Amino acid sequence: MSSNDPPSSRGFSGSAGARGASNEETLKTEKLQIERKSFAFALKENPRGRFLRITEDVGGRRDTIIVPATGLEEFKRLIEDMLKLSAETPPKTHQP
Repeated sequence: MSSNDPPSSRGFSGSAGARGASNEETLKTEKLQIERKSFAFALKENPRGRFLRITEDVGGRRDTIIVPATGLEEFKRLIEDMLKLSAETPPKTHQP
């Protein structure tokens, strides 16, 4: 599996899914494993423009969001704000 393989409707890589992504070009793909979740980040381009596709996989259940390239800076700013708040705020104690 190459990091430049297009995602399919059944997973993170393979041929184009049922919805048809034949005119999408994958510019870069990165994967991240956090606890039991896998995240695939794919920067893509199609005739309508560039976008970031983020797919979360938890035990075979997949959810995807698409962020248009025009919104990536704002998306980054929001993530940075959340990281700052998380670092500054002590976690609440959880009871078993």
